[in-house]
Amino acid sequence: MILSQLVISGVATGMLYALIALSMTVGYRATTVVNFGHGDIVMMGAYAMLFLAVGVGMPFPLALALAASGLFLFGFLMQRGLMAPIIAGPHLSLAIMALAVGYALRGVARIEWGNDILLLPRPYAQNAFLLGPVVITMDDLVITGSVLLLLLLLFVVFNVTRIGKVIQAVFQTQRGAQLVGINVPAFHCIMWGAGTTLGTAGGVLLALIVPLTPDMGVWTLVRGFAAMTLGGFGSLHGAVIGGVLLGLMEKLLGFYVSTVFIDISGYLITILVLLIRPQGLFGQHATLRV
Repeated sequence: MILSQLVISGVATGMLYALIALSMTVGYRATTVVNFGHGDIVMMGAYAMLFLAVGVGMPFPLALALAASGLFLFGFLMQRGLMAPIIAGPHLSLAIMALAVGYALRGVARIEWGNDILLLPRPYAQNAFLLGPVVITMDDLVITGSVLLLLLLLFVVFNVTRIGKVIQAVFQTQRGAQLVGINVPAFHCIMWGAGTTLGTAGGVLLALIVPLTPDMGVWTLVRGFAAMTLGGFGSLHGAVIGGVLLGLMEKLLGFYVSTVFIDISGYLITILVLLIRPQGLFGQHATLRV
């Protein structure tokens, strides 16, 4: 019974990590750049939702749409104004720029909301259901269902539509994509914005079950990056599988071995994968720019 409950809880938690990893993968797949400020963008998306839904009093769907639109614009402008001018420079400069943006967002959150622990009200009843001896909460169903729906949508976009073919072309060779007439810089901006939009969705789902703090982006980034590393850079289904495996690892090791593993599992997975299989479980061989 305890094992079954831990598995259900681990899958639900892992789905959240998977959504963060998905949002990072979308940006990486288009630009081959890992956004190390992404955790703070996720945090800001959650705070934007809190401001619109609680502060302004907007209906939840409208607040979510506006928050996602605002973060899309932020991601678009971040890529256009901050990342694109240095894209041909040293890899380290890209990482520093992304981190600097993340720290700036964290500072804005502290100025506006302080270090108070805030909660985002759920737009649904907090029901629980019994499946044999296992308790499944409405949070588990909403989070898991939302991530699976987004994964299906992204699978269709990447593998069926013309946009997906463009994404594949840019991911494989940006120079070749430019030669066939693709506006690669504009495409980078759009996909960067799409990644921040997905990150907003992850932040909103996260804020439904954990308190909001300006520092939540730190551990969010660690979990998302670990799931992305485990699943493989550029792999959408790999990001989901990596997130679920990370969630299960945290719950099982945290219960049966030591609660310390809840905090360090993300770091351990990243170290082990980079040492043993750098491309991850389902990764593609491509140039990694951090």
